[in-house]
Amino acid sequence: MFDRIIAFSLRNRLLVVAAAALVFVYGSYVLATLPVDVLPDLNRPTVTLMTESEGLAPEEVETLVSLPLEQAMNGAPGVERVRSVSGIGLSIVYVEFGWGTDIYRARQLVSERLQTIALPEGITPAMGPVTSVMGQIMLVGLTSADTSDVDGLALRDLAEWTIRPRLMTISGVSNVIAIGGGLRQYQVRPDPAKLRAYGLTLADLEESLRGANENRTGGYLDRRGEEYLVRVLGRSSDPDEIGRVVVRSASGRAAVTVADVAEVGYGAAERRGDAGVNGRAGVILSVEKQPGANTVALTGEIDAALEQMRASLPPGVTLNTEVFRQAPFIEAAVGNVEEALRDGAILVVIVLFLFLLNFRTTAITLTAIPLSIVITALVFKAFDVSINTMTLGGLAVAIGELVDDAIVDVENVFRRLRENRIAGSPKPPLQVVREASNEVRGSIVFATILVVLVFIPLFALGGIEGKIFAPLGIAYITSILASLVVALTVTPALCAYLLPNSKAIQKSERDGWLVRTLKTWDERLLRRTLPHPEAVMGGAGALVLAALVAVPFLGGEFLPPFNEGSFTVNVTLAP
Repeated sequence: MFDRIIAFSLRNRLLVVAAAALVFVYGSYVLATLPVDVLPDLNRPTVTLMTESEGLAPEEVETLVSLPLEQAMNGAPGVERVRSVSGIGLSIVYVEFGWGTDIYRARQLVSERLQTIALPEGITPAMGPVTSVMGQIMLVGLTSADTSDVDGLALRDLAEWTIRPRLMTISGVSNVIAIGGGLRQYQVRPDPAKLRAYGLTLADLEESLRGANENRTGGYLDRRGEEYLVRVLGRSSDPDEIGRVVVRSASGRAAVTVADVAEVGYGAAERRGDAGVNGRAGVILSVEKQPGANTVALTGEIDAALEQMRASLPPGVTLNTEVFRQAPFIEAAVGNVEEALRDGAILVVIVLFLFLLNFRTTAITLTAIPLSIVITALVFKAFDVSINTMTLGGLAVAIGELVDDAIVDVENVFRRLRENRIAGSPKPPLQVVREASNEVRGSIVFATILVVLVFIPLFALGGIEGKIFAPLGIAYITSILASLVVALTVTPALCAYLLPNSKAIQKSERDGWLVRTLKTWDERLLRRTLPHPEAVMGGAGALVLAALVAVPFLGGEFLPPFNEGSFTVNVTLAP
């Protein structure tokens, strides 16, 4: 089979080289558009149920809300774990599905189960948005100067009704959560003394407000064949109108209004948290991305949208986009691996040229690196794999091996062409290239298969470990197999084009000076070690034992330490 592949590549070498060029161009484009992240996608398909139950203590929330939800979700298909957190008036239930479950199918299953649950009146669970486990990509701070007329309520209004809707229109943004400031409310603050003076209770006031603050239909009027809708408008956004709502009216007496027994105005909702930026009170906007979104590209779109809004901000309001950003950390982490990948490629170029001392053989061999990488990028695109530290790490580990197949093939072809030149009856160059490639093909294929088999156990890892390390194995194995394909097709075709007429073929000297020097040293070493095999094997065995003894003392971590250039201070106080 390999002989037929090589023969086809030599007969159609122009087609093979042109196809390789097209693959390189398209693969380069795909590589530039792949999503970039620090780590692979670690999202276990999870549906979050949030349920507000005002007035209930944590024990009551657990009994009346969390427990029924857990019992209903445990029987859903594909559910592997259900866990919950119950607090004062709030229940959060996490329904975790198996790896590989489509998140939207999981949400559909949860939605169907919710229809079968009977909870106390007025308590309705809501599903949280689809987010990523590393979804918080940005924190945006909003502050106002001391001389500004914008207070905490106005800042929160600006965040909730101007900035948040604009950011939510960006594709890839899952949710934007505003923290701090003050959530504006229409507040009615009763005066107990006035209520008692008018003989009213708090329930009377609450009932009148509930009945007044809604719109109702009044049917319709038919005039000349046209219908006119009749509506009673009760909803109001003016505190003065709310103050004129009648609480009680009686014949012969003046009506008692809300303003008579309470103060009506704007106020902030009761706070369960606050936010500040650089020591100043303000509002923080937490931006979360959707699973699979390109964090770096999405951050750029968010920056562009925020920059457009800066000009329309009220005087004295400052927008700070540097509170927290995940993108620089990703760029730094990926940049470090890219730097290692680049340095490795440069070292490969230097070593190849020093050993081959020929520009043509070096160029043919080096084509395996970019072609293998772009083919790997095409595979990533097909299977929705992102560019991250693990996939780039797999390529960095493989960078030296990507040229193994090609260099063995090129060196053997080069040597056979030189021998064919000085032979009594030279063969056609294409025949020599084909025979030389077939001579080493078997050993190259077997060596590649063995290297691939070493990484197969990575795919047996489960859970988070498997999600982290499997992309490294995918990148390594794909690039190695891609280099084998390149060595079977592109390398023989380029050898047939560039080597037969090379001036180096005409030289009588077989090896370069570096290779000759190394061979001389190797010969001296072998003459000393071959007569004493027991000593050599004993020394090697001692080194292996020493390494095994040192293993328990090495220590270990699941992941290497990251340096984000920032630190977090947590302060815990008494309740």
